Amino acid sequence: MSFKSLNHILDSIENQAAWQAQQEFKRLLKCWPEVVGVAVAAQTRPISISRGVLSVATSGAAWAQTLTFERQRILQKLNAKLSSQLVDIRFSTAQWQNKSVSSRSPYAEEQSVAWQEHPSRVQGMSSAALSGKKPELKEPKAAFQHWESVMRERSHLSPLCPQCQCPTPPGELQRWNVCALCAVHKWQR
Repeated sequence: MSFKSLNHILDSIENQAAWQAQQEFKRLLKCWPEVVGVAVAAQTRPISISRGVLSVATSGAAWAQTLTFERQRILQKLNAKLSSQLVDIRFSTAQWQNKSVSSRSPYAEEQSVAWQEHPSRVQGMSSAALSGKKPELKEPKAAFQHWESVMRERSHLSPLCPQCQCPTPPGELQRWNVCALCAVHKWQR
């Protein structure tokens, strides 16, 4: 039997704990959409677990606030599915734009599919407009002209809402027979 240094033993224990935490985080990522629902999962992204506290990025402050009120219910559902217990959840918009975090998301593909099928999505636009890639526009006038041309192209491709006569994505007309704004106005009555 050979003796190992204390540093070697501590390193192996630390690596084992890190590996277990990583596996637990992977389990959490897989069950996240099931626990919170697909709509909430599309607006949130678990970032990390540190000392039993789950950090979740949200797409907006309203999501962070709303989910903070629901965190005990979410915590109970998550703890029922995980082997180690979480003690709290922190919601924040701080890391929502972090692309490296979003690439780890197991439901990023589901979000993309959901957007492809969304009734408000405009199809048939130029490839530059569809890809979301914007040319480098440093001057406000050039940026406005670019926006104007994209909006003009979009409005020429879209049928008109029968109620307000505004250009409307075809999916909205198929789903609600009016544009989304008119549909919301109708629902609020």
